[in-house]
Amino acid sequence: MQVTRNKILTVVGVLGLVLYVVGVWWSVAPDPIKTVSLQTDNGKRIVGYATTTALIDTMETLLDKPGGWLSNDIMPPSIMMDNMPAFEFGALEQVRDLALIMRKEFSRSQSQSTADNDLLAAHSKLNIDNTSWLVPSAEGEYRDAIKLLKLYRAKISDTDNNNAQFYARADNLNEWLKEIQKRLGSMSQRLSASVGQERLNTDLSGDASARQSTPGLSSNEIKTSWWKIDDVLYESRGSAWALLNFMRAIEVDFADVLEKKNAEVSLRQIIRELEATQQTVWSPLVLNGNGFGLVANHSLVMANYISRANAAVIDLTNLISQG
Repeated sequence: MQVTRNKILTVVGVLGLVLYVVGVWWSVAPDPIKTVSLQTDNGKRIVGYATTTALIDTMETLLDKPGGWLSNDIMPPSIMMDNMPAFEFGALEQVRDLALIMRKEFSRSQSQSTADNDLLAAHSKLNIDNTSWLVPSAEGEYRDAIKLLKLYRAKISDTDNNNAQFYARADNLNEWLKEIQKRLGSMSQRLSASVGQERLNTDLSGDASARQSTPGLSSNEIKTSWWKIDDVLYESRGSAWALLNFMRAIEVDFADVLEKKNAEVSLRQIIRELEATQQTVWSPLVLNGNGFGLVANHSLVMANYISRANAAVIDLTNLISQG
């Protein structure tokens, strides 16, 4: 009896160790993807190819990385993991934002023009719940979206096909940058709230006639739950990873616009700050030290990079908005 119990404990211990090792392996974040461009036979760059490819490759990397798509797994070790699912969700939010802008702005010449059917269907499929595991599964819908994006890429790559376009214009780029500002601003606030702080209510600032539906407090205490600190950090890390992929592609497709506005340096500054967010996290735990205390605060370090990237995005938006 004693021998049998020891065998069971040994098997459980070995199984637990194997699951732990697999979990650590699956938690390794993927490297940023390489930008891919395409030229026609006469040497002209196909506008939109790099951005569309970056969107496709980002989603394929998330689906094909070690462990695959983990957000909807219901079996160990995935069910016990939260860092990589948070990373996936952060990246997915950026994917959805870019897919929306491609459908509404990049692929349309004006407000009265119709949306590309493939982009319309792809954006719809990308919006499925990332935790859905039955029918339809998240992975299945995302792979269908990738197929639709590849159809769109094939159309804009065909010089004889005028049914699909990608317009690299300053006003289109500005619309996407405005969405990025909101996303990065929200991430920075959530990361900074790891230590908790009292914030004044500035919701109606700048407009004396502005009103809101319900009364607001003059100030309130904002603090990210201790249990959610690592999730917020890895969600921000995933969001910055996807955005880094897209910014590198935008540098290629919007090269003429950026050169005309003398904005190349501003974009490179954004890329530099986003690259800093992908540095290796050496600590086994996401620490939450206070202020200038003895213990590090990883959330505030990440918030610094995100805030600097957001400031550079605002500068880039202002440059492109100028005539």
